[in-house]
Amino acid sequence: MDIEQAILQRQSIRAYEDRDVSNETIRAILDAARWTPSGVNTQPWQIEVVTGASKQRISDAILSAREQSPAKPDYDYYPAEWREPYKARRKACGLALYGALAIGREDKDKMIEATNNNFRFFDAPVGMFFFMDRDMGQGSWLDMGMLLQSVMLLAKSHGLDTCPQASLAENPDVVRQMLGVSEDKLLVCGLSMGYAQANAAVNQYRTERLSVDEFTHWHD
Repeated sequence: MDIEQAILQRQSIRAYEDRDVSNETIRAILDAARWTPSGVNTQPWQIEVVTGASKQRISDAILSAREQSPAKPDYDYYPAEWREPYKARRKACGLALYGALAIGREDKDKMIEATNNNFRFFDAPVGMFFFMDRDMGQGSWLDMGMLLQSVMLLAKSHGLDTCPQASLAENPDVVRQMLGVSEDKLLVCGLSMGYAQANAAVNQYRTERLSVDEFTHWHD
């Protein structure tokens, strides 16, 4: 698979086959991803991989914590107040997802279950958590974004699919405690990885993208 195909075919997958991914495959993905560029070669990332029983334990711990207290992420992923055009894009994304899941506006229980599936890694066999030192600058966030893209595209090249998840960073204290990660590490996000259920309805919808000329200005 070439790079263009990997980018065009990558999508956030929310239903996975009950099929293991070998440690050798995960290692091969990360071994290539480590060549992602970073400012002055800081390589500001730390990745925690969870599978099997460890994934189940951390999933249970997150779900239990969410029943007892509100989420308290290390940083604000979204704006405090939504404005256009981002408000409309967010609404369209949510409607597409709930439409694929056949969840109506009044289906509160189904909405809660769909939300909780985030913390079950959508039943993917592999979960990853991405950390970096709290005292790193804004440039390191760009580095982390490039690393995530590398991981997702490399996974695609191995026949795997992924879902990057800000939701898995909403309870960072629980994650750090469960994984033995120090407090000076900030939890950026999580990621689910595995083999997509090709026919699952939730994997059929695609969000729209702007055309090139809608976000690009040309200067001759």
